[in-house]
Amino acid sequence: MAIKITGTGSYIPSTVEKNEDFGKHHFLNTDGSSLSHPNSVIIEKFKAITGIDERRYAFDHLTSSDLAFFAAEKAIADAKIDPETLDYIIMAHNFGDVKHNTIQTDVLPCLASRVKHSLRIKSSKCVAYDILFGCPGWIEGVIQANAFITAGIAKRCLVIGSETLSRVVDKHDRDSMIYSDGAGATIVEATDEEGGILAHETGSFTYDEAYYLYFGNSNNKDLCEDTRYIKMDGRKIYEFALNNVPGAMKTCLDKSGKDIKDVKKIFIHQANEKMDEAILKRFYKLYNTDIPEGIMPMSIHELGNSSVATIPTLYDLVRNNKLKNHSLTKGDIIMFASVGSGMHINAIVYQY
Repeated sequence: MAIKITGTGSYIPSTVEKNEDFGKHHFLNTDGSSLSHPNSVIIEKFKAITGIDERRYAFDHLTSSDLAFFAAEKAIADAKIDPETLDYIIMAHNFGDVKHNTIQTDVLPCLASRVKHSLRIKSSKCVAYDILFGCPGWIEGVIQANAFITAGIAKRCLVIGSETLSRVVDKHDRDSMIYSDGAGATIVEATDEEGGILAHETGSFTYDEAYYLYFGNSNNKDLCEDTRYIKMDGRKIYEFALNNVPGAMKTCLDKSGKDIKDVKKIFIHQANEKMDEAILKRFYKLYNTDIPEGIMPMSIHELGNSSVATIPTLYDLVRNNKLKNHSLTKGDIIMFASVGSGMHINAIVYQY
């Protein structure tokens, strides 16, 4: 028996927010003072570091659970399954449903229950729940699905990552340019085929690192102090990722029994192009080998950072030959890896 991803689907919002659209934003330092450079320079430096040209925002009338439902429908259709046969719906997100122009998150009922309701699944045996695990949430959901199936608790699971980060950003913080909206979904199930999930690795680093990402006040001190926005210590996150992600990836690959030269693609969380390139460089240095050309598909340039949705969306694009110069062939060894709020790190080695 192999545990494989048999169907994928994604929802990429059609509203495009380009870098130049931030030209009139009033960016401020954390102490409320004005930045020393004009927005044109700030945006140019931002592009050079992150690689982001544009990002996607959801339509005003849609919420994260709506995006998740759209992606789930596609994954179910792709896997050609009856949704009534799902044993679990595992929904990764971080901020719940945040309606446009509101400041309150809504997680009652949980988003997985909302998706199940929208899918019109009648079976009470289909258990729906959410996980809050930062950007690595979708990978952790797949790891949980794998555990359920391995233990005989389930045969088929729907794992979703969805987020509308555009609604929890401080528009006076230049980091707001990083974030975007989107959803990716996968069907994970037991099959008679070979391959599938070969190994996985997860770690939570909280002793010093727990609050590298947090909810904080706006940089604009004139705004309501009771309203919080997503904030991060970018330098500490960068250093943490470089010091810890490559090692976790190596541990995972070594557990799988596969050689570094067997790996055809690495799907890594897309938050910062320079950081991803540095992680990849350190990973391959651990094996004293060169980085193969085209090993790391990138969607960050057009899609930005949609947190838990980035990897399943990227995987769906490559799997369906919708990302230029990237494709998968049956039997390929690939890796998924992520880092994010918690601070959490995880990875999966997978045979396509």
